[in-house]
Amino acid sequence: MAHVPRPIRQARDAIRAALPPNSSSHHLAIACSGGADSLALAATAQFLAQRHNWQLSAFVIDHALQPGSDAVAQTAADTLNRIGIEHVVIQRVSVAQGAGNGGPENAARTARYAALDHLADTHNVDNILLGHTLDDQAESVLLGLARGSGSRSLAGIRPHTGRYLRPFLDITRRDTEAICELLGIPYWVDPTNLDHSPNGPLRSQVRGRVLPLLDDVLGPGIARTLARTARQLHDDAHALEQWAERTLTASQEAAHLSLTAPPNHCDVVVALDIPTLCDVPAAVRHRALRAAAREAGAPAGELSMRHIDAMDALVTQWRGQGETHLPTAIAVARQSSMLVFTRPTV
Repeated sequence: MAHVPRPIRQARDAIRAALPPNSSSHHLAIACSGGADSLALAATAQFLAQRHNWQLSAFVIDHALQPGSDAVAQTAADTLNRIGIEHVVIQRVSVAQGAGNGGPENAARTARYAALDHLADTHNVDNILLGHTLDDQAESVLLGLARGSGSRSLAGIRPHTGRYLRPFLDITRRDTEAICELLGIPYWVDPTNLDHSPNGPLRSQVRGRVLPLLDDVLGPGIARTLARTARQLHDDAHALEQWAERTLTASQEAAHLSLTAPPNHCDVVVALDIPTLCDVPAAVRHRALRAAAREAGAPAGELSMRHIDAMDALVTQWRGQGETHLPTAIAVARQSSMLVFTRPTV
C-alpha cells in the first residue's frame, strides 16, 4: 500500500468522522473560496467521494469586495474542475454596507451563508462542508476573550450547525497548505489576511501579531491549546443551551395562561413567566432571555450583555423600574409576574 502523507491521511479521517451515519447517498457541497483551506477540503472530499459514491458539488461565493474578485472566483472554479469536481457554481453576492450590519466581516458572513443556504436548497444538498481550521478556532477564542463574551462565544466555531459541517477544526492551516502543495494545487491568498497593521482587520492582526507573540511568551502550540479549550467549553455551552431552551418553553407556556391585553398600539411578541425564570441558575436564565429577545426580533449580533443584564434586573431585582429597550424597537417590561416583550403595531 502506498504511503499516504500525514496531513492527507488526517484530512481524510476528519471528513469521514464529520459525516453523519449512512451518508453514502448524501449530496455534499464544498464552500470554496480558492484558499488553501477550502481547496484542501475539496480535494480530500473528491478523493473520498469517488470511493464512497458520494455526490459532490462546490459553491464559490464571490463577495465582490475587492477588485478582481470575479477572476479569483473563476480561478477557484477552474481549479475545482481540475481536481475532479464537475458541478461547480459561482454565486456573486451583495454585502450590506454601513452601520447596523455588525461590521464588514459579519456582513460578508451573513451574505455568504444566505447564498449557501439558497444554493443548498436549489441543488438538493444535504450537507455543506466548510474549511475552518484549528487556527481559525484559536483566533475565534481570542476574539471572544477580547469582547468579554460568554462561554458560547469562547467555545468558538461549532463542528456542525444544521447542514454545515466543519471537519478541519483539528487540522492546522499549515497542514492545509501542505496538502495543496503535496497534490500540486495552487491556491489563492487573501490579501486582507496579510494585513497585520494596526489598521488591518482585527482577525488578521490576531493571526499575524497576537498568536505569534503568545507562542513566543507562553511556548509553542498555543493555538492547539485554545482550540482544545473551545472543545471543552462547547460541551458545557451545549448543555446550558438545552436547559435554557426547556426553561424558555416552560416560561412561555406558564405566561400564556395569565397574559392580559397589551399596551395600546403594541403587539406582545413574547411573554415569559418570571417565577419560572427565577427557578434556574443565572447562566441558564441569561441564555433563555437572550433566546427570547431573538425570538422577539432582536438581531443576535446587536444584543449585548448590557441588554441581558437589563432584562435580568426586571426579573431578579424588581424595584418598580420602567421598561428596557432592545434593538429594532422592542420594549421589555414587567407586567405583574410576567416579562413582556412588545413592539409597536405597524
